[in-house]
Amino acid sequence: MLSGKFAISVHILTLLTKFPNDYLSSEFIAGSMNLNPVLVRKEIANLKAHHIVESKEGKNGGTKLAVDASKLTLKEVFEMTFEKIGLGYAKNQPNPDCPVGKKINENLAVLYAEMNQKVSLQLNDVTLEDFSAQF
Repeated sequence: MLSGKFAISVHILTLLTKFPNDYLSSEFIAGSMNLNPVLVRKEIANLKAHHIVESKEGKNGGTKLAVDASKLTLKEVFEMTFEKIGLGYAKNQPNPDCPVGKKINENLAVLYAEMNQKVSLQLNDVTLEDFSAQF
């Protein structure tokens, strides 16, 4: 299922791209999103684990982009957030004697896989630099 992780990560990375020489605090970033800084820190930790950002503690600490924005694609960001497009399945096990019920989840799985492939292809053509240029 979709969550806001991708949107939060893209927002963080776009801010960092706009302030390339500054370490931005999680409070500053959270203020831009009107979001709790704890949620921002979770996504920063994920980006840090993927070596996309670097962090510094202390009075002038914060987070800074650690990669070239022109080389990072939104597909890579999407994959880092462990996102997959899926709109869900029925909570109850469908009736296996029904012509629809016996194949609905299988057909939805194929549809979701195709959606993910199309999204990945589209996001692969957009770099963080391209996206950030809109702001």
